[in-house]
Amino acid sequence: MAKRDFYEILGVGKTASADEIKKAYRKVAMQHHPDRNPGDKAAEEKFKEAAEAYEILSDADKKAQYDRYGHAGVSGNGRGGYSGGGMNMEDIFSQFGDIFGDDLFGNFFGGGQRSRGGGGQRSRGVRGSNLRIKLKLTYEEIAKGVTKNIKVKKYVACHTCGGSGAKDKGSVQTCSTCGGNGQVRRVQNTFLGQMQTVTTCPACNGEGTTVTAKCTTCKGDGRVYGEETVGIDIPAGVQEGMQLNINGRGNAGERGGSHGDLIILIEEEPHKELHREGLNVAFDLHLSFTDAVFGTQLEVPTIDGRAKIKIPPGTQSGKVFRLKGKGFPAVNSYDKGDQLIHVNVWTPQHVSPEEKAMLDKLSHSQNFKPHPDKNDKNFFDRIKEMFS
Repeated sequence: MAKRDFYEILGVGKTASADEIKKAYRKVAMQHHPDRNPGDKAAEEKFKEAAEAYEILSDADKKAQYDRYGHAGVSGNGRGGYSGGGMNMEDIFSQFGDIFGDDLFGNFFGGGQRSRGGGGQRSRGVRGSNLRIKLKLTYEEIAKGVTKNIKVKKYVACHTCGGSGAKDKGSVQTCSTCGGNGQVRRVQNTFLGQMQTVTTCPACNGEGTTVTAKCTTCKGDGRVYGEETVGIDIPAGVQEGMQLNINGRGNAGERGGSHGDLIILIEEEPHKELHREGLNVAFDLHLSFTDAVFGTQLEVPTIDGRAKIKIPPGTQSGKVFRLKGKGFPAVNSYDKGDQLIHVNVWTPQHVSPEEKAMLDKLSHSQNFKPHPDKNDKNFFDRIKEMFS
């Protein structure tokens, strides 16, 4: 099923400010919040969908990529590359819980410990940082799309402790300061009455637990430096400078915190014969003087291999032939570019005495004197034709 437009999900326009996007997300998320809709799977999916939309539109870089390339610009992975689509409820509350404020997590629901998606767990650890890598693609890979398996050096979860940072299960205890809530409530008496404030527990940093004995492998960090092979689905038609975001494949977080994202920066590997002009592919064809006069049939390189084209007699230098549909596909539409063949009639730079005599004789012929007619396009008309 096609993904819904992120702006439509949050009910804002493309010119909405960061503040407006945040308020819109809060409104939609509260409407479909699991605590308000217990057991309602449709509401839960809409809640996740809103988190997915907010994650992209609240990040200036991701928003710019989405505005330019649509969903393909921020996924990069046909197997659920968006964060919202791959996050569980705990991840969403961990990343965006502060947006709702205490009225949703405390006072609105009676001030008790909330379930955070039914798991009863507080936010764990510290979120891992994002990773940015460059990925070079050939013209052929860009034209058809490709799956790449790349090795990424990064922080990965410690296999000894499972990312907890603890020596064993008995080395994890409920925080004595907050009683496992991850939050500390303070009540102050003011002339207006009692005022209650809720802050993150300073003893456990909101995790609700403390480690009494650290894992010997990761020294309590919950992660080690290693390597992971990541499969990346590259959509057809990407361009140089485009960024693809893959959720949860960046650095592992500390002490079980959620993973950062992996950001792929697309680079185009130069083609030895072709060059790119937007969606179009261009090729410079150097034609001999005799072939231009008499016409010929020859092969030219394309992204898909080689193609035969016919050069009519009397072809002028600067003529552009167009092979429809032989260019790059657009990432976010059904458009497809063409291949443009620019003709350059090759002028000999060195001639023998015999060739010079023949050419001198031909130069006096009327057929060898320039006489363009109204059908011969000038330079500016050819430029317009190239980009039309």
